[in-house]
Amino acid sequence: MRIINGLWVVLVTVSALLTAAPLMAEVEEAPPNVVILFADDLGYGDLGSYGHPYIRTPNLDALAQGGQGWTDFYSAAPVCSPSRAGLLTGRHPVRTGEYGRQIRVYFPDEEGGFADEEITLAELLSEAGYRTGIFGKWHLGDRSHALPTRHGFDEWFGIPYSNDMDWEEGPDLDGMIRLRQTGQLEEIGKISTQRRALYAEPRPGAWLVPLIRSTRSSDGSESVEQIVERPAVQRTLTKRYTEEAINFIRRAGKEPFFVYLPYTMPHTPLFRSDDFVGKSLGGRYGDVIEEIDWSVGQIETALTNLGKLENTLVVFTSDNGPWLTMLIEGGRAGLLRMGKGTTFEGGMRVPGIFSWPGKIQPGVVSDIGSTLDLYRTVASFTGVSGSAGVDGFDLTPTLFRGADSPREELAYYRAGELFAYRVGPWKLHLRTEGAYGQPPELTIHAQPILHHLGRDPSERFDVRAANPKIVKMIQDKIAAHQTGLETKPPAMDRRLAALTKN
Repeated sequence: MRIINGLWVVLVTVSALLTAAPLMAEVEEAPPNVVILFADDLGYGDLGSYGHPYIRTPNLDALAQGGQGWTDFYSAAPVCSPSRAGLLTGRHPVRTGEYGRQIRVYFPDEEGGFADEEITLAELLSEAGYRTGIFGKWHLGDRSHALPTRHGFDEWFGIPYSNDMDWEEGPDLDGMIRLRQTGQLEEIGKISTQRRALYAEPRPGAWLVPLIRSTRSSDGSESVEQIVERPAVQRTLTKRYTEEAINFIRRAGKEPFFVYLPYTMPHTPLFRSDDFVGKSLGGRYGDVIEEIDWSVGQIETALTNLGKLENTLVVFTSDNGPWLTMLIEGGRAGLLRMGKGTTFEGGMRVPGIFSWPGKIQPGVVSDIGSTLDLYRTVASFTGVSGSAGVDGFDLTPTLFRGADSPREELAYYRAGELFAYRVGPWKLHLRTEGAYGQPPELTIHAQPILHHLGRDPSERFDVRAANPKIVKMIQDKIAAHQTGLETKPPAMDRRLAALTKN
């Protein structure tokens, strides 16, 4: 009887395993999901896990603690539009033309915008059967042909450009350019002073930025845009982006999804919901960061409740460093030098947090990584082909096995010019310049400046004289980098050319 019973148990167990096998295979083979959370103007030193003593970011800190926090992670550019193009294409903005030498980002009523021939990460994943959604700031053109639902995203809920554009009163960008062309510098100064005061005390309605909902047809041939409100109620944006992203994840059901959540904040003017007013010891700026941290926690909770957390890569980073000329309303780059707009470390080195429970090897990574690498990395672990011709690297060996990062070099571009180049811990400045009126003035160095970032992350000490072989090595690397790098004309300057003709 025991043998019979034992045999019966074995048979039942084998039968159960055989029955469960397809389900187990289905779970194991389910395509992984991707969530990229992208702050705007967040400084390297603005999170608790990156050293801020007063801004509390428990959800992001836990994300880094359970996953990987990268100390040497970089944006693709020191300003907004080129940086976003770099993340979505994995290609240097100079290669795609998504940059400007004089007009550095896209502004409202842009005739051009994101190039049709570029293949975004959303397009790549959409072709592989992913549902794709963007919830937040786009900033790659505001005409219908340039919107995200024409570039691989199934749906979009957000604003088309920065939250300090589209002023209620006074001239727009074209008007300001005409004032400059006619020499009315005093009038420009007056307008700029009035507007700066509004950054310090933001008034709802001072900016007429629209909040847009857009969906594309099932065959991707057309998209439908609807203005939800104008001006956007900015104090509600972080919460509404979060709610929309979570609803999208719920609606995805069993389909794999890609969520891109580019927050409007902490780009100034700073707005936060009523629940976060006065919550942070870090003032209004701290309130804004703590609400973003809340958003990260909400998305993490939703993924957990829906049983999707262990099959989802979550990435958190920033488009560039802090906007230092906003003073107390701006962020901080910690011990790094300068901020947004520059190719000093504070302009392009940003927080980089990766989380995927049970998949990513936890730890602090001090190798080099970049938002340019997200494209090839995601393509690699999702098994999607089509990442040829990109400038990024596949970071999965580091994320999943703790191997050294494949990226050993980094090019620092500003306004289409190569300002600096990093190899390992060594960084060579070919040009240096502050941003937004801050020193230093533009200097093209006959003798480039060399820093060892491991020993001098604040870029204080030029060690070129003692390391001529290192300088020569980096110069050779620069020559190799530039060989075959075809650059396109700056798309953002076309507007200026059109105004000059008129």
